[in-house]
Amino acid sequence: MTVTLFIPCFVDALFPRAGISMVEILERLGHKVVFPEAITCCGQPPFNSGYWDEARTVAAKVLPQLANAEAVVIGSGSCGAMLKVFYPQLFENTPQAALAKQISGRTWEFSDFLVSQLGVTDLGAKFPHKVTFHDGCHGLRELGIKKSPRALLGKVNGLELVEMSEAETCCGFGGTFAAKFPMISTAMGEVKCASAVETSAEYIVSNDSSCLMHIQGLLSRQGNPLKTIHLAEVLNQR
Repeated sequence: MTVTLFIPCFVDALFPRAGISMVEILERLGHKVVFPEAITCCGQPPFNSGYWDEARTVAAKVLPQLANAEAVVIGSGSCGAMLKVFYPQLFENTPQAALAKQISGRTWEFSDFLVSQLGVTDLGAKFPHKVTFHDGCHGLRELGIKKSPRALLGKVNGLELVEMSEAETCCGFGGTFAAKFPMISTAMGEVKCASAVETSAEYIVSNDSSCLMHIQGLLSRQGNPLKTIHLAEVLNQR
């Protein structure tokens, strides 16, 4: 299968190892990975802020790049939800409506693609650490992803997964939300961090780098040794 990898802005600019890990994993599984360099932002920031016309302008440049993709895989529940759930809404009653719907049907978040589409859970990974998992809001609520990342972590040699009580609670990032309401965002993030610390885990794992960036920033300011890592990086540990 030829997999078209959609690299979210945060991964591209700040967390390239997550993207590299996805490529290496997919290639080890025997798939061809392509990355259209003309793709930039999916349009989610203006979309979430209510600027749908501006979001449509950005997203319209993405559609033709994915028109012939056999499968679109995204290492982010947030951007995955944008393409899979919100693109059909954004382009409803426009000339691009049919294409947006087609792309939606061929788009998968990385962990869900491995488990639901490829039937893969054991990647031969080894990560001898105690971890806890953070469910990003869009991946959980819009895409319904809960079991797939845990099924993958359950097959990692040496890994101990301990669920935190606030696993499904928003970390407070929310993109522009954190910029508009920094005090509320920080308070929400501190609840998440405290819940993770209670597990005595060494790492917080998630399939959204943006959430992890927010959480890691709070942990670092607290002087807490707890670290964050993207799911793909864990699964790529040999």
